[in-house]
Amino acid sequence: MISKSGSFFYTNKSLLQFIPMTTNPLTQNHTSRGYLIAFISAIILSTTAILIRHLSVNYHLPALILAFWRDSFVALTLLTVLGLSRPSSLHVEKRDLLYFLLYGLVLAIFNSLWTNSVVLNGAAVSTVLVYSSAAFTALLGWWLLKETLGWIKVLAVCLSLGGCVLVAGAYDPSVWQSNLLAIFTGIISGLAYAAYSLMGRKAANRGLNAWTTILYIFAFAASFLMVFNLLLGKSLPGAASQPADMFWLGHAWAGWGVLLLLAAGPTVAGFGLYNVSLGYLPSSVANLILSTEPVFTAIIAFLLLGERMTGIQVVGSLLVLGGVAIMRLFEREPATEAEPAGV
Repeated sequence: MISKSGSFFYTNKSLLQFIPMTTNPLTQNHTSRGYLIAFISAIILSTTAILIRHLSVNYHLPALILAFWRDSFVALTLLTVLGLSRPSSLHVEKRDLLYFLLYGLVLAIFNSLWTNSVVLNGAAVSTVLVYSSAAFTALLGWWLLKETLGWIKVLAVCLSLGGCVLVAGAYDPSVWQSNLLAIFTGIISGLAYAAYSLMGRKAANRGLNAWTTILYIFAFAASFLMVFNLLLGKSLPGAASQPADMFWLGHAWAGWGVLLLLAAGPTVAGFGLYNVSLGYLPSSVANLILSTEPVFTAIIAFLLLGERMTGIQVVGSLLVLGGVAIMRLFEREPATEAEPAGV
């Protein structure tokens, strides 16, 4: 007889060792489709920093204004899609609103830091630096959530942080004098992303729908970014110096189109495909594929923006990705819905 997995066997166990096990073509196709979808997701997500860099270089759009419109368009896109396709997902319990509010604040801080990092460091370097979040997530999980921190995680943390030093050029004392703000912003954006990831993990553990979570946290993040721009604009780098700056792009419709693409493409479509890939692959495998995002960002940044990484930065990038890969290969499979992914 044939099992559900397509393997041949007999009820006589003594004969089982002589029967060859075959792989079900349907299972192979199922897995192959999952790998393809996950890689497409990583490629789409990798364009986030490219589009941000394009807006900052060609339109000189201040970082926090850019972050506000990105988050606003994400929230409006999801509100429209979910409102038409799944209106019930718009409803949340009152007890979850405060959590979404705090989560949105963390996202607003992360988006502010990372968008500034893209402006200061370039698309490729900023994306690598933000992946130091894997190391910070392990350390924060050990400190705040009492998660175990074995030698595997310690190795991954050392690789990631060591790689960040090489990518940022922090081993050179002169860089600290000439590029201190860029180094600080890039590494702190990784810490902020770690906090964002931990909040996502808690949201999954609370049984919250991933799309509903994204809608509310981006809406709250946009609200916080509005406050950052209008009330704290003169004291924050990359913020609006006056209310009229919020419409910096004016009649530059191509710029507005890129902003819409940034919201609907990398953020919504990228995460959506990642969610789809989880239906075909274990989350650890999907997350591991997603960690190739900096590689695709570096390639696209080279082809479209002319950005080049030095040999030392390439080595540092490999160390960071190695740390992320080790962390995700040895992590336990979560039993809950996946947390929001990507930057």
